[in-house]
Amino acid sequence: MFILFIIGTAGSGKSLLTASFTSWLKMEGQDVVTVNLDPGVLTLPYTPDVDVRNYVRVEEIMEKYMLGPNGALVMAADLIAEEAQNLGNEIEDLKPDIAIVDTPGQMELFAFRASGPYIVSELTNEPKAIAYLFDSVFSINPLNYVSNLFLSAAVYNRFYVPQMHVLSKCDFLPPEEVNRVTEWSTNTDALDMAIEEKLSGTKRLLSRDMMHAIFRLGIKFLLLPVSSKTNEGLINLNAAALRFYNRDRWTD
Repeated sequence: MFILFIIGTAGSGKSLLTASFTSWLKMEGQDVVTVNLDPGVLTLPYTPDVDVRNYVRVEEIMEKYMLGPNGALVMAADLIAEEAQNLGNEIEDLKPDIAIVDTPGQMELFAFRASGPYIVSELTNEPKAIAYLFDSVFSINPLNYVSNLFLSAAVYNRFYVPQMHVLSKCDFLPPEEVNRVTEWSTNTDALDMAIEEKLSGTKRLLSRDMMHAIFRLGIKFLLLPVSSKTNEGLINLNAAALRFYNRDRWTD
């Protein structure tokens, strides 16, 4: 069994990618289950096989503790950690080849609280990886792209599990724009040139320094363009996940 966590900023397409990738994997003959970790979501584009809302629900926390939506989401993020074993048992009972875990819409509640790394670590002992989503529409500006680089590096530092990087919603952009952003992930000179051409002043200086600081860490940020609408790139996403899975099995 292999666990893939889908992480990204709000609106980056986590739930839709969970739905489309799950459907694609099933068509390929894979035994796959979906896991919803968002206790406040009202509707989903898929029916979760394991649902955190069976244990923790934001509206119930609001009523019980007289909290607003934000306070209830923060409390819920911590309460989910207490249910990690129950959620993990549900996943293991289903015995899938792969479990796709759709994380909360507000990434900071999962990635930057103590409960997030605990859940990733304790959910199961099976091999796991993260797919971090770069919203394509947001990322076409080099300033935003470098900001996303910084966030993805921070997520890697928080969880320290294998991490792949996905350019989500690529059907929103013309092919030449997709190619340009993808090139930034493989060619630091191209990104450096875009920063020099598109930015100025403090934004240029900060973006350039942040970019060089991140790349000095030696983390690979190769982007996989993916469309949940057309299924473009899902075969490459699956291949990347399989590489992580096989690497972990070999290491073990």
